[in-house]
Amino acid sequence: MQARGAEDKRLKLDSGSHVGVVGGGPAGSFFSYFLLRFAQRVDMDIHLDIYESRNFSVPGPAGCNMCAGVISESLVQILAVEGINLPPEVVQRGINSYVLHMEMGSTIIYTPLDEMRIATVYRGSGPRGVQQLKWSSFDGYLLELAVANGANLVRSRVSGITWNGGKPEVQIKGKPPQAYDLLVGAVGVNSPSLGLFEKLDFQYQQPKVRRTFITELEFGVDLVRTQFGNSMHVFLLNLPKLDFASLIPKGDYVTLCLIGTDIDRKFVESFLDHPVVKECFPADWALAPDACHCSPKFSTADALHPFADRVILIGDSGVTRFNKDGIGAAYRTAKAAAMTAIFEGISAKDFQKHYWPACRAISHDNRFGKLIFAGARLIKKMRYPLYGVLRMVKKEQQRLASQRQMSMVLWDMFTGSARYRDIFFRTLHPYFLARFLIEMVLAIFLASRRDTN
Repeated sequence: MQARGAEDKRLKLDSGSHVGVVGGGPAGSFFSYFLLRFAQRVDMDIHLDIYESRNFSVPGPAGCNMCAGVISESLVQILAVEGINLPPEVVQRGINSYVLHMEMGSTIIYTPLDEMRIATVYRGSGPRGVQQLKWSSFDGYLLELAVANGANLVRSRVSGITWNGGKPEVQIKGKPPQAYDLLVGAVGVNSPSLGLFEKLDFQYQQPKVRRTFITELEFGVDLVRTQFGNSMHVFLLNLPKLDFASLIPKGDYVTLCLIGTDIDRKFVESFLDHPVVKECFPADWALAPDACHCSPKFSTADALHPFADRVILIGDSGVTRFNKDGIGAAYRTAKAAAMTAIFEGISAKDFQKHYWPACRAISHDNRFGKLIFAGARLIKKMRYPLYGVLRMVKKEQQRLASQRQMSMVLWDMFTGSARYRDIFFRTLHPYFLARFLIEMVLAIFLASRRDTN
């Protein structure tokens, strides 16, 4: 993947080098922050431009990055160690439990440990039509942090990317082209700008995607507290197309997130009309036709060849976690890319050796994630295994955290707080399987007694 006219031995950043980052979401801001911090350590003066046309301080679609906005407490703490301290108006802590809803009943799952709590953020400044801004944008905060560390923000949409003399060149409307020693793609799979990188002819192919559905439901802070509490509500329902559904309380609003295949408005209405779901809402509630909503794409498979000489793609445009923790994956891939660029080089060989292992680790772990979600889809269709799950989780809430095997599996599956590989092998532990089998057999026995009586 050698760029035109480039010589591998010269592909190093140095003082005076120019770096361009297309996309000012978490991946782009993380990369810019780390690259500039690492450059300072080695006394390297880097000029870095971030191309981002959106204003994250604007409520509604214009400032939104189309994400449910759930991050783990452990990631918040990791970012704090990196010097990224999220203020209270950006990250809203307080979700310390899940309510698991199934056709045969519901149960609460309390956080096993404090560091496993869940925090919520708004990627923009809140839903369309919000009357009073009570929070700040997560993406906006990270972008401002990158600028504070020396990045130059270009409020323009990139219209073209080409090669010029072996270097990538960025074109924006009304300005002369700008060549860069290194160009970073951090635009995500929902941006049309991602297609510009495919035209650079280094065999890059975008990730495979499917659509999901996210909407913001306004209730007011008092009703949110009384109706939904400090819990995230998760649904394991035997509905075609649906892999995962959740209700996430955020101040005056509740975010509804549906992940599956071909989730459209008709399916959303059928989901909200399900008896188990309707029990979560006030009796007279109905979905407002003008509720702020979106149907974003998300990755289901990795991009192919996400780097070349002087070009690298990070976050969603490269490799991300399956169904969960996209912000965490953006952090890990962005930091790995920045470390490679400063300390190793910017050739395809450098990225292959030092950046790709971080991506490969995520990619390999996703294989276990797909197995886990496939198993969940199967269990949702089977009455007695679901009863076994429900009985096991209910009993575990009275036990020590270390003894809540099913609760830990579900918690980590819903939050993305642990590697999928770890979750998968926990479900194969003999003690876990024995307890699950016992609860399932008891469910069958009790059901047969009820039928007899």
